[in-house]
Amino acid sequence: MKCSPALSMALLQHVCSVPLARAVRSRSLTIPTQTVSIPSPSRVSHGDSHVLLGMSEKELQQVAVDFGQQSYRGKQLHHLLYKRKVKEIQDFSHLPLAFRNDLHEAGWRVGRSVVHRAVTAADGTVKLLLKLEDNRLVETVGIPVEDDKGSFRLTACVSSQVGCPLRCSFCATGKGGYSRNLQRHEIVEQVLAIEEVFNRRVTNVVFMGMGEPMLNLKSVLEAHRCLNKDVQIGQRMITISTVGVPNTIKNLASHKLQSTLAVSLHAPNQKLRETIVPSAKSYPLDAIMKDCRDYLNETSRRVSFEYTLLAGVNDAVEHALELAELLHEWGGGYHVNLIPFNPIEGSEYRRPYKKAVLAFVAALESRKITTSVRQTRGLDANAACGQLRNEFQKSPLLADSDTLQSQVDIPVAC
Repeated sequence: MKCSPALSMALLQHVCSVPLARAVRSRSLTIPTQTVSIPSPSRVSHGDSHVLLGMSEKELQQVAVDFGQQSYRGKQLHHLLYKRKVKEIQDFSHLPLAFRNDLHEAGWRVGRSVVHRAVTAADGTVKLLLKLEDNRLVETVGIPVEDDKGSFRLTACVSSQVGCPLRCSFCATGKGGYSRNLQRHEIVEQVLAIEEVFNRRVTNVVFMGMGEPMLNLKSVLEAHRCLNKDVQIGQRMITISTVGVPNTIKNLASHKLQSTLAVSLHAPNQKLRETIVPSAKSYPLDAIMKDCRDYLNETSRRVSFEYTLLAGVNDAVEHALELAELLHEWGGGYHVNLIPFNPIEGSEYRRPYKKAVLAFVAALESRKITTSVRQTRGLDANAACGQLRNEFQKSPLLADSDTLQSQVDIPVAC
């Protein structure tokens, strides 16, 4: 998991990219499971193109025309997918039965997955574990926030990969291993699933869930377009987080998105960063900072730096002053988002004391660095990214038919 892994969203404790405390009082939500019949992995691969979700209105109109329908049927498809959130083609009641049958027989499907597991925290944070078509599991989190003025914000923290190959030292996701990239519809559906649970529109999206978005940039950009144009979430309400992958920040800058780039730094110097983020060896800190400066110049969008505070490792005032010096060296317009670490099982790291956090903040602010401390959310919902998946899956779940067969093959003692 990238340690990422931006914004005033008062998110959970890096709920999707930084490990949180283990759940202690999780309680299940009642979620309907009759969402869609998942094709057998032996018949349909996760890269199959016959998926409606993720398509634009223009693309859906072309699908309709290809089936001998008038183009306005594509607009109806668009409404059914993104407004009504219908999950199965046979439930597209606004469309002619013949058209529905043709789509089904041609192998088309909506592309929605069942909710395998859901937990909710006392503060209202909800984590969903979605069962994908190849029986792998992926996490997404919904974070509701209501301010003193009654304004409501619902943030969806979405995953971009099943697991993560980067294995940052303090991240629970990496401990569960890496399986594959997510397709665009598998990213988009996470937002729709959160909207269904809360019965509210998602206002903000952060690519801070399982996986490193920059290692799946094609699907992330496709999902970004869909979330912006079809689900109608403003670009400035979307954040893409990365721990740093060579050449990808420059690539992202070329698209000139109005979304926020959040870079997981976690250390003020290369030597320390390599001990926390193993992938840092292939992407030196100076190279990352240069790319961030170029990103700011090309997009005019401020870069946010995520910094997980690990007690006795990177949380000293000296580290804060060194971080401030680094940021000033590479220009202005930066923001630092501090995330006090919450321990996970098997981790040697500890959460810093509040006094240390405040001293770190004061040191940065004394050097004119804009700083915020991320609010802890969802601690009792197993909210560390990867923890819920790790609890249920180390390998793909058995399909129902496989489960039945395995039960039949078990010898019965006389």
